Amino acid sequence: MTRPQAPLDLPDLSPAPSRARLWWEISIVLALGLGQSAVYAVVQLVYRLTDEVPIADQVAKLNPSRSDREAFDLIYQVLAIGFSLVPVLLVCFLLWQSRRPHLGLLGLDGRKTGADVGRGVILVLAIGIPGLGLYFAGRALGLTVAIDPAGIDAYWWTVPVLLLSAARAALQEEVVLLGYLFTRLRQLGWGPWSIIVGTAVLRASYHLYQGYPAFIGNLAMGLLFGWLYQRSGRLMPFLVAHFLIDAAAFVGYPWAAAMWPDLFGLPG
Repeated sequence: MTRPQAPLDLPDLSPAPSRARLWWEISIVLALGLGQSAVYAVVQLVYRLTDEVPIADQVAKLNPSRSDREAFDLIYQVLAIGFSLVPVLLVCFLLWQSRRPHLGLLGLDGRKTGADVGRGVILVLAIGIPGLGLYFAGRALGLTVAIDPAGIDAYWWTVPVLLLSAARAALQEEVVLLGYLFTRLRQLGWGPWSIIVGTAVLRASYHLYQGYPAFIGNLAMGLLFGWLYQRSGRLMPFLVAHFLIDAAAFVGYPWAAAMWPDLFGLPG
């Protein structure tokens, strides 16, 4: 009795996606997450600017409580974080390769993790301090809303949920903006600087609800991240940097507001 032969490892002969199909795919991915956020941010900025309350006296809560009942607040927080990661899972599915590294097109190969973490820490220093300076300048000029990074009530699970929220933001933004869009826009024939500028403008646009200085700061961050990613092709340093910046802001805000109420305190 003869043994069945192992299936041959045939090359993928399916045609490359057409330009129209790629544009539809990009539109759907963005409509599920960051593009949707950009549209809402523009509308929210118009709302803030036309409100009777000056923008300097308004507050933006980044992680608001979702229920006045602790158990349901936790459930809603976890559900919101989980469902917001669906676009990340989608782009991983779309760019998954049968051979290792499976997520190589997203700039993730599982190698040089220690060096990538070190580069991410350096990026925190390069971005975090200027970002704080721009926020303070915007507040002093009355152009920026007061940011409340940790709007959740204090429970035993508050810090873990805030850390999960920071991880969600890092994955959602960097995987989609850098890993996915850089790959797809290259396939559409965009040049390096067109991709860098385009993704930086998108990054800045969904922060417009905070005011114009936030747009400028995130535009600068997007240009730097895009330029460095174009050179390295490695996504992990940007995931690390984004997570550390948001984690410090989300978890450290109550302490900073107590220590320096004139700088970090909320209006009224």
